Amino acid sequence: MSSSRRVLVVEDEPLISMMLEDFLDMLGHQSAGTADTVEDALALVEAGGLDAAILDVNLRGGEKSWPVADVLAGKGIPFVLATGGSDETIAGPHRGRPTLDKPFTLDGVKQALAALS
Repeated sequence: MSSSRRVLVVEDEPLISMMLEDFLDMLGHQSAGTADTVEDALALVEAGGLDAAILDVNLRGGEKSWPVADVLAGKGIPFVLATGGSDETIAGPHRGRPTLDKPFTLDGVKQALAALS
């Protein structure tokens, strides 16, 4: 992937969210906004102007980002699922999506975004 993308970051930890925004900048991409809840993320998706997303699967309070994944998939917007690693299983319609394991690294983010179609 050589072109710049506007990437939505859905992450409930502010420091991790800021780090991901820094990584996007270093990789030549732009942040299309950040959200720490499903409700906020859905509002940003509906507002438009994004080319891709990084979704933390587990958000604060046990909230899961699957509703956001479903809407993105329905709109044809590619996304990466960020997970805690082996403790999570990606099931159902989102199995096979590119994943990004924590702890995040610049190279990991680069590879995950490159895997998007």
